[in-house]
Amino acid sequence: MRLRKERTDAILQAIAAGNADVDGLAARFGVSASTIRRDLQHLSTRRAITRTYGGAVLAAPAPEQSLRKREGQHRAAKAAIAAAALAEIREGETLILDGGSTVEALGRLLGGRRQRVITNNLPLIPVLTGTLGLELVVLGGTVRPISMGTTGPLAEQALRQMTADKVFTSADGVVAGRGLCEATLEQASLKALMTEQAAEVFVLADSSKLGRASQPCWTPFHAGWTLVTDASEPLCAPFQAAGLRVIRVQG
Repeated sequence: MRLRKERTDAILQAIAAGNADVDGLAARFGVSASTIRRDLQHLSTRRAITRTYGGAVLAAPAPEQSLRKREGQHRAAKAAIAAAALAEIREGETLILDGGSTVEALGRLLGGRRQRVITNNLPLIPVLTGTLGLELVVLGGTVRPISMGTTGPLAEQALRQMTADKVFTSADGVVAGRGLCEATLEQASLKALMTEQAAEVFVLADSSKLGRASQPCWTPFHAGWTLVTDASEPLCAPFQAAGLRVIRVQG
């Protein structure tokens, strides 16, 4: 069952990258065409894809989950990912912290450290405000209540005036060969700018997000980024092949 899940997750990544032919998928994963058809039927039942003649396409975007709901999911994995990300941070560095529950988990570990933090992650503001040794810069803009983050031209205008040593970001889904997906163009645009303003980029994503292309707006990957995840080695392999460094944790 685990092998099947890893294969179907990888099939979703392949479909998101535009590789949806049954025979091509069978050759890629070293299984029969009938096995691929069963996997596609399983994904169709889950409403992750829509079957087509000879292959499949990704299903329509899924409803976006609220931050409160996401905070209660995969807590152990997010804690392990946050701890591994913290180990990559040196005292005195300037950090950009994107929105999202996994990045929020990292931000909650920064108490007592000497850092400069630039963020649009609203739940982190009361956590980091007044922390000794920590300078907090909040990006203004339009508030998205469902994700509790700011986006838009005001946030981007402020961010263009700053650079950072590292950015820590996440996404609704992470697909090798394509990038990070979000529900709105404003989120994807701000995320892309964050990655341009930082010397190093870290993507924090638990295994449930790998291969998931549930939203329509994308920030492309670039070689040299780091993916921090609890996903299995086979699920991580396409990202390594795309030029990403991968840090695997036990979630």
